[in-house]
Amino acid sequence: MIAYLRGVVAAVTQTQVVLEVNGVGFRAFVSSRDASRMPARGEEAVLHTYLSVREDAMQLFGFLDEDDLEMYRLLQTVSGVGPKAGLGILSALTADELRFAVLSDDVKTISKAPGIGGKTAKKLILELKDKLSLEDAFEKKLAHSEEPAGAADDAKSEAVQALVALGYSGSDALKAVRGVGASEDMDTETILKLALREISSL
Repeated sequence: MIAYLRGVVAAVTQTQVVLEVNGVGFRAFVSSRDASRMPARGEEAVLHTYLSVREDAMQLFGFLDEDDLEMYRLLQTVSGVGPKAGLGILSALTADELRFAVLSDDVKTISKAPGIGGKTAKKLILELKDKLSLEDAFEKKLAHSEEPAGAADDAKSEAVQALVALGYSGSDALKAVRGVGASEDMDTETILKLALREISSL
């Protein structure tokens, strides 16, 4: 219904923003991460929005990045993750971190979010894994990098793809490559060799 709002920041708290659009103040719930990045009062801002409609309330949730909104929409498809819990997850993790945590079965990282226990984190991974892809996750991570992708990032991506081509699951491949702790001077072949050793111990 409301795709985005462009207006002047009237007020900001840790959890909410009031954006004045043509004389009308819209209150939107935001993640603590977005609240800290919000332009100063009186400056213009754009919020990509999600309208939650329930029998007892209509609430607007806002995001500075469209990618965060996309991940938030996905989180709302997970049973047991409501609007506030979804916002809590995106306060603790960026969209990129969440994607990689889901794809690598990283329950521990997802459980860092407020109100998300191990059981809910496992359910989240189970329900979202088929809706995400490694290729898309790498592409979005590179697109979000302010600096050009380093050689190590390219080598890691190629190593993951090589492991998947060898028949390993995407989550095992990603977990193994992340476990290597690749440095800038490592090429794809070196990372792949170390990842193969790592994957055999998973």
